[in-house]
Amino acid sequence: MSTLELFLNNEEDTIAFGKELACAIAIDRVPNKQATELSGNSGLEIMGAIIYLVGDLGAGKTTLTRGVMRGFGYEGAVKSPTYTIIEPYEFEKSKIYHFDLYRLSYAEEVEYLGAEEYFSSANLCLIEWPERGLGSIPPADLVIELTQSGIGRSVNCIEQSKKGSKIIKRLTEKGRNL
Repeated sequence: MSTLELFLNNEEDTIAFGKELACAIAIDRVPNKQATELSGNSGLEIMGAIIYLVGDLGAGKTTLTRGVMRGFGYEGAVKSPTYTIIEPYEFEKSKIYHFDLYRLSYAEEVEYLGAEEYFSSANLCLIEWPERGLGSIPPADLVIELTQSGIGRSVNCIEQSKKGSKIIKRLTEKGRNL
């Protein structure tokens, strides 16, 4: 099983890692550019994936999502969908859905949201608090665990499928800005 462990010193590092994650998810590779130079990539096609974001309140799940969105060229506000539960982001060639299942009382509530349509294999789904939807959401391709440690955070990425393994491999390739 492939894993990747790192320490992110601050919010800026978390956003930078999110941008790297966006590069690893993109089908259209941009080989000689750093993630920080990839703004305006809203036309990039993504390999769809289900990514569980696991961590306590304030661990950096939404900040990481903000970094992923910046990596795809999205400059608007990226807020936690605690009350809306799902925030959709549609790009020229891809769709990204940010879920926050914290407020669900039962996993079955996911079905009432009509969320099945979001889980297409072509879409990227970033799911906060996935344990609250287990049994009603698809299994993860990649689990990203975030743990606060002082002002920074420890990150542990664990592949759960071939897609997840591919994402980790791309993150660890030579030239990655980690």
